[in-house]
Amino acid sequence: MPDFPKRGNNCIIGNNVKVCQGVVLGHNCIIEDNVTIGENVFIDNNTIVRRGVTIGDNSFIAANCIIGEYQMDYCLDRQVHLHPLAIGKKALIRSGSIIYSGSTIGDNFSTGHQVTIREKTKIGDNVSIGTLSDIQGNCIIGNYVRLHSSVHIGQKSVIDDFVWIYPYVVLTNDPTPPSEDFIGVHVHSFAIIATGAIVMPGLDIGQDCLIGAGAIVTKSVEKYAVSVGNPAKTVSDVRKIKSKITGKPVYPWREHFTRYMPWEESGFDKWYASLAIENKIQLM
Repeated sequence: MPDFPKRGNNCIIGNNVKVCQGVVLGHNCIIEDNVTIGENVFIDNNTIVRRGVTIGDNSFIAANCIIGEYQMDYCLDRQVHLHPLAIGKKALIRSGSIIYSGSTIGDNFSTGHQVTIREKTKIGDNVSIGTLSDIQGNCIIGNYVRLHSSVHIGQKSVIDDFVWIYPYVVLTNDPTPPSEDFIGVHVHSFAIIATGAIVMPGLDIGQDCLIGAGAIVTKSVEKYAVSVGNPAKTVSDVRKIKSKITGKPVYPWREHFTRYMPWEESGFDKWYASLAIENKIQLM
């Protein structure tokens, strides 16, 4: 059994567990076989880390979480099938969250409370997923994506870098429900989907576009478009929108908003100019 110099009462530790320096366990934690825990990781009370999970350095996992939850194969035959889950450095996973096995999550990941992330999901760096959100497996989420509370992302969705999705948004995936012919939505970089919007299966939400609150999106949306209503229609170009407070342009938002972003200190243009060509998002 590995040495946990700081652990609470009634913890259960499996075999072949690798523990780095500074790891702290709360009470009643279960760490199953073949888990790797990086340096200075804190795991709070009543959390289960299932077999084959890797947790990066300096991560914080709050109480009552399940990390590496079983997939359906275990529920069917009660046999353990190894589906590794890797979580990067500096994760902040708040209480009640459940992350299934078989996914890959980058550095600086954070969740609100009671978030569910299903299997075979790939998540980049610096991603935030809000309270009660549900990521339904087989999804790809890029870097610097921010999902607010109670967002539902259907299977096979693709969300590119620097996307904002606000509360109660639903990305659907079944064009003829009920069926198994899922077609995911593709949200392109810098797009914004405002509160309560619903996007129908298989659509493209274009780069830098703005989907208005409560919109029902039934057709793909072009880059820079403002799309509102039910059914949603393009009514403007985001570059024409001005702040009601200052009267100045506010879109593309990347040129006016810096918080949480890698260009926070330098501004977008300078940051973008510093990137190697292969790392640049092609701005159109």
